[in-house]
Amino acid sequence: MVTKVFIDGEVGTTGLQIRTRLDGRTDLEFIRLSEANRKDANARRDALNAADIVILCLPDDAAKEAVTLITNPLTRVIDASSAHRTTHGWTYGFPEMGAEQRQIISGANRVTNPGCYPTGAIALIKPLTDAGLLPKSWPVTINAVSGYSGGGKSMIAEFEDETSANYSHDNYRIYAMGLEHKHVEEIRTYGGLTHRPLFAPAVGRYAQGMIVEVPLQLWAIPGGGPSVASVYEAIADAYEGERFVSVATLDEAAAMKGLDPEGLNGTNQLKLFVFGNEMRKQVRLVALLDNLGKGASAQAVQCLNIMVGLDEGTGVNL
Repeated sequence: MVTKVFIDGEVGTTGLQIRTRLDGRTDLEFIRLSEANRKDANARRDALNAADIVILCLPDDAAKEAVTLITNPLTRVIDASSAHRTTHGWTYGFPEMGAEQRQIISGANRVTNPGCYPTGAIALIKPLTDAGLLPKSWPVTINAVSGYSGGGKSMIAEFEDETSANYSHDNYRIYAMGLEHKHVEEIRTYGGLTHRPLFAPAVGRYAQGMIVEVPLQLWAIPGGGPSVASVYEAIADAYEGERFVSVATLDEAAAMKGLDPEGLNGTNQLKLFVFGNEMRKQVRLVALLDNLGKGASAQAVQCLNIMVGLDEGTGVNL
């Protein structure tokens, strides 16, 4: 059976990557609007309600509006924006997040695609709060850097268009210094935390790829804190047998001299590392992923595959 898919916002960064991953699939039929009709409310409404699955690649407000236009109870939605990530009734589209998450996604009508930073952060934090190794009330800090594609068309132009008045010469830039970011509540909710983490994001002068880091002072955790080995085992056990999430061994991590944020570009892979010092009772938990892959478009395609009952790896890698 052919599934009708409408990508609302397919000309944006995430939409184009999703379309590239889906091109050539014979099990899908695409509903497409002409350039003139993309902003026509009636044309969009018809397309939204004619689709079996709608993928929203829109700014948050536009995504919320699109959902209100859907009156067909059979139309299912994957929202790649951050509009519904903590909204009641929406399923979080991170298949590896728990033992039952795939089953929940497979039957869901409304799936919210995780954010890129939260995918890495939650993958590191949740196994530890689930295992009781990290208190849910712990004051978690997250440091992260992303390629500039994470900022969408405006930031891409800022870093690539030398003729623009907004052209940036920055090689590295921190932001969200007011300690407010739309990903924070998402991380708190699905990471199993009581308090909002302190999130310190940055952008580098490269197009895509991401490193997310959670440093922990194990000695400060009540009861003397867990060992480095037990932290590693909790994370490794959580993703044992997963195809798209892997955990480097402690020996592999110990032998590393650095980590390239572009190392998994073009893939749906998420690789986790535990860099630890048992004598100092400290760890640096690190996630490596493509912010446009496992952090956005590839993860959306993975969820689409689950929702239509296909092998979830179909077309996820470029």
